[in-house]
Amino acid sequence: MKRIDTPLKDCFILEPQVFEDERGYFYESFNQRTFNELCGQETHFVQDNQAKSNYGIIRGLHFQTGEYAQAKLVRVLQGKVLDVVVDLRPESPTYRQQYAIELSPENKLQLFVPRGFAHGYSVLEDDTVFFYKCDNFYQKSAEGGLYVFDEILAIDWKVSTHHAVLSDKDKVLPRLSEM
Repeated sequence: MKRIDTPLKDCFILEPQVFEDERGYFYESFNQRTFNELCGQETHFVQDNQAKSNYGIIRGLHFQTGEYAQAKLVRVLQGKVLDVVVDLRPESPTYRQQYAIELSPENKLQLFVPRGFAHGYSVLEDDTVFFYKCDNFYQKSAEGGLYVFDEILAIDWKVSTHHAVLSDKDKVLPRLSEM
């Protein structure tokens, strides 16, 4: 497995070593020891989540606050997403900066999202299956989020606003200027 740094502090991509032959392919998608070595810290994942969505769905930008903050390791099992993260750590040199990457089964990439980041994704193909590990348990009272069409962030979700589908909860999230 190879670590590829992103422009955001502590946020990185994992690229697996894939073994292919006439039968198909094999790769190790996660190994705790290797992950901790690449991460440079002890990160223990405690919860796996999976979501299936169709084209145009935008989920996010979400985060957990306080003692319930979560780091995530995200990937796509089927379909394609544009995965987006925003650094919300005031002490970080990349505070308020964002990064986006397409994730798919074809590229087999995973994105590590550190604690203190908002995270979301837009679904670029029907029947997309998104999978992620969390290093802390979900707590409803610690939910936080940012409006995905925030003018300051100006994220290109690769989905027209005409086709975008947001949950009722995500439609009323605050903008960055309101945080």
